[in-house]
Amino acid sequence: MSYVNPDPEPERTTGLEPGGGVPPGETPPAESSMPEAGPLERHNPPKGWAKAPLALILVVVVLIAAGFLAFALAMIF
Repeated sequence: MSYVNPDPEPERTTGLEPGGGVPPGETPPAESSMPEAGPLERHNPPKGWAKAPLALILVVVVLIAAGFLAFALAMIF
């Protein structure tokens, strides 16, 4: 890939005053993005939850719900 300087050249950019300032009422030049910004990701985990942790969480939720139901039934009778 070729490297592109994201900074404009003040002597060639229209609408700039000497020294790089922007006069009142003038829109400044657009900001360009830098190619290849950020670190290279080598590990990208799969989407969603894994089956084992999700199953474990569901079992715990069902056990807690059953405990509350048993407690409620014990209080009624």
